[in-house]
Amino acid sequence: MKIFDAHCDVLNKMWSEPGLTFSDDQSLQITYEQLKKTGAKVQLFAIFVPENVPEEVKFQAALEMVDIFYQEIIDRYDDMKVILTKRDLQELKDNEIGAILTLEGADALQGNRVYWTTLYRLGVRSLGLTWNHGNAVADGILEGRGAGITDFGKKIIGDNNRRGIWTDLSHVSIKGFWDAMDIAEFPIASHSNAKKLCGHPRNLNDDQIKALIQKDGIIGVTFVPKFLRDDRKAGIRDILNHVDYLCSLGGEKNIGIGSDFDGIDRGPDGLASYAGYERLINAMLQQFPEELVKGFCFTNFADKLPEKMGLSI
Repeated sequence: MKIFDAHCDVLNKMWSEPGLTFSDDQSLQITYEQLKKTGAKVQLFAIFVPENVPEEVKFQAALEMVDIFYQEIIDRYDDMKVILTKRDLQELKDNEIGAILTLEGADALQGNRVYWTTLYRLGVRSLGLTWNHGNAVADGILEGRGAGITDFGKKIIGDNNRRGIWTDLSHVSIKGFWDAMDIAEFPIASHSNAKKLCGHPRNLNDDQIKALIQKDGIIGVTFVPKFLRDDRKAGIRDILNHVDYLCSLGGEKNIGIGSDFDGIDRGPDGLASYAGYERLINAMLQQFPEELVKGFCFTNFADKLPEKMGLSI
């Protein structure tokens, strides 16, 4: 079964630990070999600049991760294809895997729209407004003041709308979420779960979930154990529970997967790495009709890729 995974942090891991190789390095939770063997069709690769990186070099760090993406993933493997438009996805051959660059947290933009235009021209096709704390665009979910979208942030979301870019609301503050939902044409939550089942502040409450569904956004159920269960003793069953709960709110066509592999120390039981997807899919097929599972794993995210993505500067 084809897999569309909306979030991983392998670029940050390779940037933080020079010498790691994407081919089959055992310290990576996503590798080229695992993608090929497990049915990957589209993988989103996040540019995540850690908060401890000095402000004046955050954009440089982002550029270095872009370079890793092209040199170590796209250029090294003939069947890894960068996705810049929806047509690129539609034209993937059977043996090819699409790769999409994303930005997790607008800190690297340093309040400069030219930096965003530059990253867009380099291939970034989804923008996560924040990580956990505040930046020039908005506050993150763990920022104490809980402020919403700034004037600069509204301009950035306007750029996303014009370019057909996903505005990713995972990590953003509650007020920022609702501010963004008022203006974002293509909202998603690439890696978030249901707060009703696990109370971590990174998860979405029912009103947020329903708002994303109503706006035809999509929610990538994530494998982070502390977002699956309050006691963190998570397994594949807990992923299914979150999928089932989102379905109960009317989200059958609005559910995808955003693993967060290589952004977590350890996955849930049975899903230590990308190779565990086969177990997850088999478990899904025991609980849900095959067409729904195909949607969760691939079609829902693929269908919601904006038609005008990448067609405008």
